Amino acid sequence: MGEEGTAQATLEHPVLLPPGLWSLRRGSLAPQLCPGLSPQPAPHRTPPSARCHPPAPVSDGGRSHPAAPRLRPQLLVWSEQDYSDLQAKLGGCYPFSHYFRSGVIGSGLCVFSRFPILDTLLYQYSLNGYPYMLQHGDWFCGKSVGLVVIKISGIVFNVYVTHLHAEYRREKDAYLPHRLVQAWELAQFIRHTSKAADVVLLGGDLNMHPEDVGIRLLRGWTGLRDAFAEAGRFEGCEDGCTLVPNNCFTVKSELLPFPLGIRIDYILYKAISSFTVKCEELKTTTGPAPGTDIPLSDHEAVMATLRIRRQGQAAGATLGTAEPSLVDVVTEARTEVGAGLQAARRQRYGAGRMAVLALLLLLLQAAAALGTLAGLAAGQPFPKLSFSLLAFLALAVLLLATGLHLFHTMEVKMLQGTEEQMRMVLRALRERPSDG
Repeated sequence: MGEEGTAQATLEHPVLLPPGLWSLRRGSLAPQLCPGLSPQPAPHRTPPSARCHPPAPVSDGGRSHPAAPRLRPQLLVWSEQDYSDLQAKLGGCYPFSHYFRSGVIGSGLCVFSRFPILDTLLYQYSLNGYPYMLQHGDWFCGKSVGLVVIKISGIVFNVYVTHLHAEYRREKDAYLPHRLVQAWELAQFIRHTSKAADVVLLGGDLNMHPEDVGIRLLRGWTGLRDAFAEAGRFEGCEDGCTLVPNNCFTVKSELLPFPLGIRIDYILYKAISSFTVKCEELKTTTGPAPGTDIPLSDHEAVMATLRIRRQGQAAGATLGTAEPSLVDVVTEARTEVGAGLQAARRQRYGAGRMAVLALLLLLLQAAAALGTLAGLAAGQPFPKLSFSLLAFLALAVLLLATGLHLFHTMEVKMLQGTEEQMRMVLRALRERPSDG
């Protein structure tokens, strides 16, 4: 639902306050760790009173938004050229950056950092909507999750940024199975790539309400904690909403059931070794940008202050949990994926049947044409123009239906694979308590 919102996070360490990192997802900002947005190089030691300040905002989703003086107005993170523009503007204070290339028009994922990026990795979700749904366009973005590995004061951070498929009709969400597959793949990606990390951070527009099965699955299977739910102090939109009805870029009809708005942008975190992470404060922007009557984005920014402490004994690197509630969550998600699998099979069958009918029509036309050439028929049964147009139409339908059949075949396979993974996880979760 809507475009991506903005998020920022501040990291503190009992001894050192490290310099910062921030990332963008198609015109929006995701986890930021910084002691302040300053063009000067960050010192080795920063006063404990230092706090993050929001980076320069940018435009979002093809809509014109005001920008801070650092950036040109109407600057969009849609293409690699936009990333290059940002790189030129932010190079003085964020010398390290990475752009995640994906899809036809680009994933909109990039990261800017004050300190060196040690490693990067991009995973493109196996399901991402439908290419023929041109009005939505999610498929062309190549929705993905980007990972950057950064070491700050001896602490290894795995920072993930992502944007999941939008929800266009909540009461009849045709993309729910795809979004659940994305949430599952995101959870699996985090589990299998974060084993060497000390702290895991995830920021993104997840396009899921806090009570939705997808977000419960992601949090339950990774052990990530919600900064909003854990924050010691909160300031901003009521209930932490990031898509609010009084935003001029919001489609008001989508929020009629939610008069306060919805919360679909998140900062999630987890310490998985000898560290603890605490969210001291969470803020969201409210209303228009300073000095204007226009908001910075169609989503409100989310800003979290995280305090990281080293504890005496390692806590282990296991992200998963064997809580009984997780069994129910995975079961619910598997049921929704199964429903999507049945729908995909029906669509594959319909496309295949259409392709067969178009092929039969072409064969009949070919037989009629061959009969005319061989002199078996007294004359052309149809006018040549109509005959040719019908042949071209049948060929176009054949090609389109074949393409749809192949696409839905791949969709079926991806849904089947996810359903089987969930089934194996359920079996392991049910057997785990008896092992102890």
